[in-house]
Amino acid sequence: MDIGTLRGIGTLVVFVAFCGLLFWVFSSKRKSQFEDAANLPFGDEGSVSKPDTKEHSEQ
Repeated sequence: MDIGTLRGIGTLVVFVAFCGLLFWVFSSKRKSQFEDAANLPFGDEGSVSKPDTKEHSEQ
């Protein structure tokens, strides 16, 4: 097996992985999950808890 064959196999593996990723990203089953993730920055900011600064300042 020479270097050209190895490069060809590597290219084929990367191409198959890329095609699999495309099918996964554009799958209609995942659309609602991706829409939820896209709206996370616009969520309620009041539910974010802030760390207790007293514990960290004593150390």
